[in-house]
Amino acid sequence: MVKEKLQVKSSANTHRKQLNVSFDSLDIVTLAKKMKHDCNWIQGDLSTKILLKNSTKKVLLTALHEGTEIKSYQSNDSITFQVIEGRLSFRTRKKCVVIEKDQLLTLKENIKYSLISQEDTVLLLTITDNSVQVVTTRSRL
Repeated sequence: MVKEKLQVKSSANTHRKQLNVSFDSLDIVTLAKKMKHDCNWIQGDLSTKILLKNSTKKVLLTALHEGTEIKSYQSNDSITFQVIEGRLSFRTRKKCVVIEKDQLLTLKENIKYSLISQEDTVLLLTITDNSVQVVTTRSRL
């Protein structure tokens, strides 16, 4: 993981303020390979790495063995599943879909779901807390 701090200067009329902006650059494929060499993965457990966690969002990289099943889970948050490798069968009360490598599935909050990996699968899971609302104001200069 590469971390870098940027200094960004913004000016509006006579006001100047300095913002610290940081970003991370991650090689998901390399991280997934490392996760599959982890002791937990080798012993048959799923492997998860937290890539980002703040008050409104979590991003997790998760590796599942073929046949791993997560039953009857209901999230109060919006979730995005992006399959990096493998295949995942995803089921809600009304629908069943299979998402494969390079596909993305989004799920709104308060939806009950279950999933099963059809083969060894690595997925990027993004969880967004919808109870936190960001209010922005805009003024004219």
